Amino acid sequence: MNLLLDTHILLWVAAGKLPKKVAELIAVDGNTVLFSTASIWEITIKNSLGRSDFQVDVNALYNGFLNNGYTELTINSRHSIIAGTLPPIHKDPFDRILAAQAQYEKATLVTCDDILAEYPCSIIYIKP
Repeated sequence: MNLLLDTHILLWVAAGKLPKKVAELIAVDGNTVLFSTASIWEITIKNSLGRSDFQVDVNALYNGFLNNGYTELTINSRHSIIAGTLPPIHKDPFDRILAAQAQYEKATLVTCDDILAEYPCSIIYIKP
């Protein structure tokens, strides 16, 4: 199964506060763990704005994901087109592109965001 981790789940990974259910999913042989370029972009922007919940060394975070076998999912035009066709559930462009990527790539989006979990794609909702 391809697991696309949303931005907050990635921050939990970095902080060592990963919920047991997510850790178990990541550990399953055959599962591929994906992180989106959009999440790195979101973390970088919110870090530069001084958001306390996004204060991480983004370079170390990115390299840590790669060093731990996570696969980067870059944004392509198909993802962007699908994001524009999604229902207006969420106005956050980062969340919309994650949902579009999950839908197009047939990945399961792992999220702790109950609003994001309403999108028409495969979702595993982790209650915060």
